[in-house]
Order: sequence, then structure tokens, then C-alpha cells
Amino acid sequence: MRIVEAALVGETVRRLCIEANRILPPGLRKAIKSSREKEDNPLAREVLDSIIENYELAEREALPVCQDTGMACVFLETGTEVHIAGDINAAINRGVSAGYTGGFLRSSVVADPLFSRKNTGDNTPAMIYTEFVPGDRVTVTVAPKGFGSENMSRIAMLSPSEGEEGIVGFVLKTVKEAGPNPCPPIVLGLGIGGNFDKAALLSKKALLRPPGEFNSDPRYAELEKRLLEKINGLGIGPAGYGGRSTALSVAVETLPTHIAGLPCAVNISCHVCRHAREIL
Repeated sequence: MRIVEAALVGETVRRLCIEANRILPPGLRKAIKSSREKEDNPLAREVLDSIIENYELAEREALPVCQDTGMACVFLETGTEVHIAGDINAAINRGVSAGYTGGFLRSSVVADPLFSRKNTGDNTPAMIYTEFVPGDRVTVTVAPKGFGSENMSRIAMLSPSEGEEGIVGFVLKTVKEAGPNPCPPIVLGLGIGGNFDKAALLSKKALLRPPGEFNSDPRYAELEKRLLEKINGLGIGPAGYGGRSTALSVAVETLPTHIAGLPCAVNISCHVCRHAREIL
């Protein structure tokens, strides 16, 4: 049994909070540049040029790529041959606190969601998702999620009889209603199956997949391609100014579900679909 100190995980989270907010993943940068090359709307091209200039400047000057530095979503994949020594939740939150305060990242979390809405001052608590996997390693992924796009996310408990067309219709309705609000071009994660809460988690995890990588099941890969084409056919475009680049990618993740249900969750990210990962 391999032992990993909780403090090491916390320190990793600290570094990843800063890295994720300053440097976009390579696959995402490639997708943005590819959209720029395909775009024929002059205003849309101008917006994409600004987006490219912004993320290049952020990396060069060690600045946040967006003023909304997000709610810290921390995904922890722990090997079954690993023992984490210490309070892992406390360590992760210490890491988030140190990363956001030390990295001069905006604190956006309020302690009480309804009444006082007082800011916690250090962007804690993190949203922590844990999963056990085979092996003796711990994979830590930090995905800061801004709420301009999070607020546009939706879930539907569809009837099985609605099938693929019901899912396609729900996704397109969600994107149309979102319009320019989530700062397109968007990255769209789609969770199908499980139950109410698992579908939502699937949709968020789907955002971690690099653009251009498709589902291993060819049926769902075709659904991803179909949805991407239809979304880009809506004409919303970068920043909502029109064009062919409403979405950069669509990723679908699935789980088995109940015979009476077809849960479907859409998690939308803006073009700043940030995440950073490290294996311990």
C-alpha cells in the first residue's frame, strides 16, 4: 500500500489553481485557432483574434485568463492501492485558499447561498469530487468554473421514448436560450444516464476531455459530431455577434440508467474551459 500525504495533495491543488487560471490547455487553444481559420464573419474573426491575444498575454504575463477565476472544482481519482494520510478535504481547501490568495485570483464564493451571501475571502470551499480507480496513483484535476456559463447549464429528466431526438432538441434549446451569455464559442459537456445528480456530474466531467477527442463508442461519437454541427448552425457565433463558431466542441459521457428514465444534463463552459492535472 502506497502512502500519499494529504498535504502533498493540498500543495498540488494550490499550484494547479494558479496554473489552470493562467494557461489554457493546448487542445483548447488549438480549437480556438482552428475556429478562427474557418470563420468567415469579419466581426467573429475579430472576437476570436481578441480571445487568442488574451490567452497568449495571460500566459506570458502570468495573469488570469479571465476576471472570473471560477469556483474551484477538484476531481480526485484515488488508486485503490493508495492510502491518503491526513484530512484530504481540509488539505484541498487549504490548497485552494493558498492558490487563490497567493496567486491574486478573485474570490467568488459566498458562504451562505441565499441570505447573507458573505464572501469567504479565499474562494473556499472547493467543490470536491472523489472516485476510486485501480492502481497506486492519485490524479488531481483542478477545473475552475465561472458562473457566466455555469448559470446557463440545464438538466432534463426525459422520457426514454424521447430518445436521441429528444436529447438533440433539449441541447439546442439550452444553447439557444443561453445565447451570448456564456461567452461563446462554448465547450459543451453532455451527461446522459445515471440519475439526476450523476447526469450533472457526467456533464461536468465531459468538459475535461480535450476538444477533438471523441467518445470511444462510435454511436456517441456521431452524436457529438451531429450536435456540434447543429450548434454551430445556430449562428450565435463568438460573443453572440454571429458566425460559424458558436461551439468549439461537444463531449458526451454516459452511464447506465433506470428503465423508466433518460436523464440528460448540459454543462456549458465559455471558451475559457480551464483545467490542470497532475498525477502523484
